[in-house]
Amino acid sequence: MAGESKQAETLGLALTDYFQLLSAVKERVRSAQYAALKAVNTELVGLYWDIGRMIVERQADSEHGAAIAERLAEDLRREFPGISGFSRRNIFYMREFYLLYRSDERVQPMVAQIGWTHNLAILQRCKDTLEREFYVRMTRKFGWSKNVLIHQIENQSYEKSLLGVGQTNFDQVLTPQLHAQAKLAVKDEYMFDFLELGDAHSERELERALIARIEDFLRSMGGIFAFLGSQYRLEVDGQEHFIDLLLFHRRLRCLVAIELKVGTFQPEHVGKMQFYLTVLDRHQRQEDENPSIGIILCKEKSRIIVEYALRDAKKPIGVATYEITKTLPKELKGQLPPPEDIAALLEGIDP
Repeated sequence: MAGESKQAETLGLALTDYFQLLSAVKERVRSAQYAALKAVNTELVGLYWDIGRMIVERQADSEHGAAIAERLAEDLRREFPGISGFSRRNIFYMREFYLLYRSDERVQPMVAQIGWTHNLAILQRCKDTLEREFYVRMTRKFGWSKNVLIHQIENQSYEKSLLGVGQTNFDQVLTPQLHAQAKLAVKDEYMFDFLELGDAHSERELERALIARIEDFLRSMGGIFAFLGSQYRLEVDGQEHFIDLLLFHRRLRCLVAIELKVGTFQPEHVGKMQFYLTVLDRHQRQEDENPSIGIILCKEKSRIIVEYALRDAKKPIGVATYEITKTLPKELKGQLPPPEDIAALLEGIDP
């Protein structure tokens, strides 16, 4: 430490001032790196778009698409041996990518803002136009990694989001700047199909199973949470209280307390959660963080009882259910809103 202090004095700076300078420079470098990565990604997707466009414009019919892709891939790899991405399959996808979005004025400007591997995941797994738009928008908005995006698609997040958002009181207790985004952070139902639990399990067993598969759990929660602890201890007036799970929502910048209930939602669960949130806000929340949010995860719930229980609650709380096996019926798409209603909903996803 003495050596560092002497070095800082040599530079004409107090030790604390120097470390503040170092921290600021590091942050600026990281910001520049991120901006460079974004620029590279935009340029790469633009390149692939143009290659797809040139193939389509010079191709008389689609029957020879595979042959053209194979020949072009071979010649491009020979000409540019140090550049990856010119496989036959990838060039074929460039053509499909252009054909898919060339007439879609809503989505076309957004596809360059997400990674090529993200675009491929959507291209390969989503056949519906509005479904693709949903995942493009959500990936761009929340910065999903490729693995998180694939998990969201496999978990049928698009279909579930259209059947009902999570029940919360966010509109009444959060600022307009927060409540719209906070509502997107709470689903109506979470799928924990990665757990090996029977129908009869205790809250403690559920908690331990989630902790054992923490990465899968955080991915199911939306992919933008950080895990802070289980059985998180709070002390008030000499008495101990424990929150089942405590997370941090990186985009909302707030603590998220989660209570696990293996039975049906009960109104008294809200009172307990309000207590936890009050203590968190008073003793744990940092000055630059937003109010803490609570999520009560239960096996079953009555929407009407939840509505009444949350009506006069003063703290932001959401109530959701969880499943440990996939129960969404295959004929679900027949139950979704009509395309024009879905398009209107998608308009509201971006801030």
